[in-house]
Amino acid sequence: MTYDSLPNHDEKKTNNNEILSNIDDGNSGTNNKISTEEDSLVWARQLYARLKAQHESTLIIEKQPQNDIKQVNDTSYSQETKSSNTQSIGLNNDERNINRSVSPDLKSPQISQFDSDFTWSSEVLAAKGVKVDQVTIEDIDWLTRLRRGLQKTRQGLVSQLLDILGDDPLTPETIDDLETLLLKADVGVNATDKVLSVLRQRMNEEIIDPTEGIQILKNELKNLLEEPIRESSQKVLTPDKNRLNIWLLVGVNGVGKTTTLGKLANLAVRSGYTVLIAAADTFRAAAVQQIEVWGQRSHVPIIANPSVNADPAAVVFDALNAAKAKGTNLVLVDTAGRLQTKHNLMEELAKIRRVIDRLAPNAAVESLLVLDASQGQNGLYQAMAFAKTIPLTGVILTKLDGSPRGGIALAVASEAKLPIRFIGAGEGIRDLHPFSSFEFVEALLAGK
Repeated sequence: MTYDSLPNHDEKKTNNNEILSNIDDGNSGTNNKISTEEDSLVWARQLYARLKAQHESTLIIEKQPQNDIKQVNDTSYSQETKSSNTQSIGLNNDERNINRSVSPDLKSPQISQFDSDFTWSSEVLAAKGVKVDQVTIEDIDWLTRLRRGLQKTRQGLVSQLLDILGDDPLTPETIDDLETLLLKADVGVNATDKVLSVLRQRMNEEIIDPTEGIQILKNELKNLLEEPIRESSQKVLTPDKNRLNIWLLVGVNGVGKTTTLGKLANLAVRSGYTVLIAAADTFRAAAVQQIEVWGQRSHVPIIANPSVNADPAAVVFDALNAAKAKGTNLVLVDTAGRLQTKHNLMEELAKIRRVIDRLAPNAAVESLLVLDASQGQNGLYQAMAFAKTIPLTGVILTKLDGSPRGGIALAVASEAKLPIRFIGAGEGIRDLHPFSSFEFVEALLAGK
């Protein structure tokens, strides 16, 4: 099963919004994988029939009055946990009972038509060895979004790849053309060299036809993306319910940190975790108001200081005290955009980290760099520079849907040596998802 929600460490059973934490990413062998195109189509039809019946059976439940749905418990925090200038922005009764029909992207995904999007998504899941009864509508919905989101990158890459490979066995000239193509797609020098060295070695041992060449290419791209994830010893980044988790989002201006944080909050809530947002971007105008909107959409409380040029570290201090008092699972920290060359702003991040280490020494802390995929190689340079200044633990890649430079994911993994933890492929609240190298490469080379 893939994951529309974050795996919950403490739960052994799953429903449509929860999954097992040992996710098969399609890189290991399995006897359940579909072997032929005909079998894949049969599998897709069986899946569609099951999901359609499941969807129809839930329509009655969704039509129940909103006050019958379990609401978030009291989100106000004790004033003893906050400084005099910091506000706890909770949710009043009207906000808790917001009619979600006014925000379509908050609704659960709907069953799609039995079209090329559905059949491709089902083929990817079948290739991973997922059983029909393990797939949810959310799985299909996300893969459809991902495939569409990578369309701009794929348009040039796939058509040129077909032209390069042709119908004949691979030659040294073919490899040279592949090198140029991968570099144009912002895959990066190191990643390109690693992939092509494998192809060259195989060519010296045997004749490689185009179909086999594409499969080797896919496998090597997946391996590149998986390498930093394996080294991190955490396949999927999820909160540990046995202790406080603090995720610090950093990056330059304009990459979408606040929006990404709002989507992360929603994903965590849908996965059954309790969440608190620390609005530590006290520099940008309207940053607090923006994060308030995201908090209200997902019923997540916020700790903020509306004062001009308030101390971000003080906001984090109050947020951590509030989280510890309430036993919150996850604190998401929004920070101001900054260039890695601005030493005073980088020191501000260091101060926030010192506050975290002092107040929550046993917390699981993640420093996640948010990168805009449309920036291409500039995003790689940002990752390299930030990694020299602060201890980064992962990357969130955003705006894949608006860029032809989706190959930057491979450059970040191979050259910055950072695991990609989440990717964003749209503007909707559900358009952020835990990263899967298998799904990413299949979407990148969809149709091959």
